[in-house]
Amino acid sequence: MKPFIVRAAALVGDIAALVFDTLKEEESRKRLSESGILEVDAMTGKEFERFLDIHFRKLGYSVILTQDSQDYGADLILDKDGSKTVVQAKRSKNPVGIKAVQEVAGAVRHYKGNKARVITNNRFTDNAYNLAKSNDVELWDRKKLIEFILTAKNCK
Repeated sequence: MKPFIVRAAALVGDIAALVFDTLKEEESRKRLSESGILEVDAMTGKEFERFLDIHFRKLGYSVILTQDSQDYGADLILDKDGSKTVVQAKRSKNPVGIKAVQEVAGAVRHYKGNKARVITNNRFTDNAYNLAKSNDVELWDRKKLIEFILTAKNCK
């Protein structure tokens, strides 16, 4: 009887931990969903990726977050209406340069995407714009990100 009680107590503990983790995840998702540009400025890179994930889903995209390392230059893979967009997310205190453009340009081929996009809460350098143009990479700067946030918040 004693082993049964010990196993039952362990099972109750596992269920409680699962419920707690689920509530914590929902609280985090709600916080990210309600965040604006000033909150984005204070986020970590990973939080920014999750923020984008939540907002793109609100707009009807299927979203895959890539693994933290060895992601081949992509942070999110977006799919909508048969079009696959490979995204490099750069939450930065400084202007974003050509490295992000180079990474996503390679990633779009690796993930067999139709479009490449770099999204930042800052701005891009002139060299980043030049390289993006010649590699057909879409750049979303702070202004475009704010427009995206407002659109997603008004949807649902």
